[in-house]
Amino acid sequence: MRDAGLPITLIVLGLLGIAWYFRLFPDFDLVVAIALVAAGVAVMVFDGITKSSVVIGPFLIATGIAWWAHEFRDLSWRALIPALLVLLGALMLVARRPNIPDKRAPKA
Repeated sequence: MRDAGLPITLIVLGLLGIAWYFRLFPDFDLVVAIALVAAGVAVMVFDGITKSSVVIGPFLIATGIAWWAHEFRDLSWRALIPALLVLLGALMLVARRPNIPDKRAPKA
């Protein structure tokens, strides 16, 4: 059976374009915020708890929340970016813990 990735991608992109045209799609900034949070959750779900996912997943989630807060709660990037940097540093320190594996354990 042939790979169905390209046709499915075309269909999804076409449906998104139609939804955007008829204004059924939410605001672009809301979509970006949701996509960042979803990407962070996906990293945590698919990669499990590893040194990289402990940093990347929560940081993407926090970035999505910061994006939303900037666009819809008028918080300044001057406050959000330093807060994200503090979070990133803290997550990097957490990832150094010896009980967090480097890679995902192979399935048996």
